[in-house]
Amino acid sequence: MIFFKNFIERFRRACRINSRLNGKQVMTMIKAAELEEVRRAVSGDDSALAALLQRNYTFVYKYLVKVTMDANLAEETVQDTMVRCMENIHRYDGTSAFSSWMITIATRIYIDKTRRRKREQSWLSLIRDQAVRRFRWQLESRNEEWTDVMDAMTRLTPEHRVAVLLKHYYGYGYDEIGEMLGIPSGTVKSRTAYGLRQLRKELE
Repeated sequence: MIFFKNFIERFRRACRINSRLNGKQVMTMIKAAELEEVRRAVSGDDSALAALLQRNYTFVYKYLVKVTMDANLAEETVQDTMVRCMENIHRYDGTSAFSSWMITIATRIYIDKTRRRKREQSWLSLIRDQAVRRFRWQLESRNEEWTDVMDAMTRLTPEHRVAVLLKHYYGYGYDEIGEMLGIPSGTVKSRTAYGLRQLRKELE
């Protein structure tokens, strides 16, 4: 139990998270102004839609960088996410934070990309290793620390990395993550637990 608490704290520090921020708090930050902005965007107000997407762009991009461990793939995926959000803004129902809705779309796009590329697994493995080295070099060139936790995260599968990040970095509940990914909450729990076990093995 002590190890687990220490691990979570190390994980948060490594990713430079404000530990006070979690999914429920993010949801409470949705203000009437944003909801009105969404209403105007759905009604065809392009300036309102642009403002919504621009305000959340960096948040989604940083999330995707952590998920993909590849700045180029994160950039590609966030662009696809912006397009998908523009096409489906009328489907946003306001039951979650707008940023959570965008993360849901971004995650599904990334997972779809990963599944489509599984046929080229050996080639992807080489590309992934190169991307991780490039990502590490980019961090170190900016004097940002590449920690053992981040190194261990690169060895998780995308599904397990997403589950661990959404649960222990962004603070979403299992049911929330299940809704975001379109899978049962029990599956989320098992992926998260497995991911944490693998991280512990890497860090021991």
